[in-house]
Amino acid sequence: MVKRGRPRTFDRTTALRRAMEVFWQRGYQGASLSELTAAMGIASPSLYAAFTSKEALFREAVDLYNATEGSAPQRALDSDGSARSAIEAMLRHNARAYVDPANPSGCLVVLAATAGLPESDEVRRFLAECRERDIADIRRRIARGVAEGDVPAGTDPEPIARFVGAIVQGMSLQARDGATRAQLDGVVDCAMAAWDRLVSGERSAA
Repeated sequence: MVKRGRPRTFDRTTALRRAMEVFWQRGYQGASLSELTAAMGIASPSLYAAFTSKEALFREAVDLYNATEGSAPQRALDSDGSARSAIEAMLRHNARAYVDPANPSGCLVVLAATAGLPESDEVRRFLAECRERDIADIRRRIARGVAEGDVPAGTDPEPIARFVGAIVQGMSLQARDGATRAQLDGVVDCAMAAWDRLVSGERSAA
């Protein structure tokens, strides 16, 4: 029997990885179809046949980013030991990864759609949900620390998780602006000093 239709002449996984890198570097709005197809080594019809739309391609690219680049910080966060050591390990990993010359700087989920045209509103909401899930993971790790006794009883995980999330997001932006590994490690040093005061219940005088 003669097979109908043209077979795919590209490796979908490789093409998706290349698209992810374009979105990571250029952002959702800044990544043009011509840049994406050139990086993926395919024509526009093949892109739409394989991924249906630019937004669908982007969502798959974010899923790939989370499954690959996001796996190490997640493992650090889920590791045994204290909540403090897990948070610090996650932040130290990000300080290295955000300035790794082998990849675009910063974090795709933080940087890809902070602003744009109205048609990218759905993408911004999608990425906001991704960032909220990241904060929820941090919150759960702090709550686990409370349950396991290495974070003082009565500690409210919510504001501390949002503080740590703000550190992660700020490090990503500073990395894109050219911050060095040493500078980001300095941010982590300050964050962990703040952690010690936050979980001890100390607050600055108003």
